[in-house]
Amino acid sequence: MITGKTLLDKGWPEGPILGEALRLAETLAAGGHRDDDVLATLEAVRNAPEGYAEDDPCHALAKAWRARQAPKPAPVRAVPMEAPIWGEEIIDPQAIRQLQNAMRLPVTVGGALMPDAHVGYGIPIGGVVALENAVAPYMVGVDIACRMMMSIYPRFSDVIFQNESKTDKVRKVMREETRFGIGASFGKYERRTHDVLDDPDWEATRLLKHLKDKAYAQLGTSGTGNHFVDAGILRVDEANALGLKPGAYFALMTHSGSRGVGAKIANQYSRLAQERSPLPRELRHLAWLSLDTEAGQEYWISMNLAGRFASACHHTIHRALAKRLGMKPVVQVENHHNFAWKERWQGKDVYVHRKGATPAHAGVLGIIPGSQGHNSYLVRGLGNEAALNSASHGAGRQMSRTQAKQSIPRRARDTWLRERGIELMAGGMDEAPQAYKDIHEVLALQTDLVEPVATFQPRLVLMADDGKSEG
Repeated sequence: MITGKTLLDKGWPEGPILGEALRLAETLAAGGHRDDDVLATLEAVRNAPEGYAEDDPCHALAKAWRARQAPKPAPVRAVPMEAPIWGEEIIDPQAIRQLQNAMRLPVTVGGALMPDAHVGYGIPIGGVVALENAVAPYMVGVDIACRMMMSIYPRFSDVIFQNESKTDKVRKVMREETRFGIGASFGKYERRTHDVLDDPDWEATRLLKHLKDKAYAQLGTSGTGNHFVDAGILRVDEANALGLKPGAYFALMTHSGSRGVGAKIANQYSRLAQERSPLPRELRHLAWLSLDTEAGQEYWISMNLAGRFASACHHTIHRALAKRLGMKPVVQVENHHNFAWKERWQGKDVYVHRKGATPAHAGVLGIIPGSQGHNSYLVRGLGNEAALNSASHGAGRQMSRTQAKQSIPRRARDTWLRERGIELMAGGMDEAPQAYKDIHEVLALQTDLVEPVATFQPRLVLMADDGKSEG
């Protein structure tokens, strides 16, 4: 039986056209057509809606599609707006070109590039773009609201790593209370709970209604790629905004996003954006949705809900880890990227898209992680308006995942980590520390954007496994 969900999963848009398609499907099914034949007929109408006579059963659907003819490509600037770049000397020129493409859009009013920048989809990772009254789904990305979170435990708790039985307990808890990988979820009787599942916005659109059960199953899980759970030591050298005394603290740090929920939202509204604001082929992933439209408002609601869900995933993980360890954090810090924020900038309201960039407004605390083998940093924003109050979200890749797998020997990675006292519990070669830029150099290139307030040294690192990691 063909349902609305069947057609939505195949890329059909919500609204009157979906209704016409379901009516035609019902008519054809009643006439004895099999589902495969019905779907083929619907696609034929969708791809070529011209030429159906009024007495043809497909006429109403074809007419609806003809009325939905794609508008002409939006005019773009011949010359991109200027956008400042931090650390241009360590950034791939192709990533710079991607930002310049975004600066050609008629709705773009500002932009910047962070020193961890590398090539991405739509805009580069490390790109910041401000749009006027518009949101661009691919500028936010597929992993909506991917974020960092750190729980800091009482002073002197760093002695955990001086006692093998205590360290082993941390290993055991990290393995048992987390799930990694594409499609990772908890079983029916293991599922986590959080107030985000009661959020009324799950009823706001048909898509969100369908995604709620996926959210329930994946609540408290992490993704693949560069997502992780780390245990280590946070070193605080002097009293600062954290409210902590100088010393060493045991800390847990996580990195992950909105999982399958964010991916589904991004894909559906990216398709809609490309239909509503088509662009030249080389710019098509920069398509936007006006916030004056229903689709734009739907995406805005969905993106923000995905953000709350991503935060809930982190809090759920940290709550489970703390409970099992029998410890209570004294400070928690979190921040996110891959998001669009409505902000006041240069005297007007704009929608600031940070694709792999950290909010760094004056006095705001954030986390800038290194790689598996590098330190990470708690930082305080300096509120640099030229950078749209942003900073890097990490060290940034210096080679692609494929290059890393092909060029970095496993023994070299393992030696690197061992020399630094880091145990990789699981992780793929595409995330080897040698694939990343030096976090110290990246930080040195943005001293006018953020200032470090504490240093995190990883000891145990858990990521999605490539099937070859030891332990």
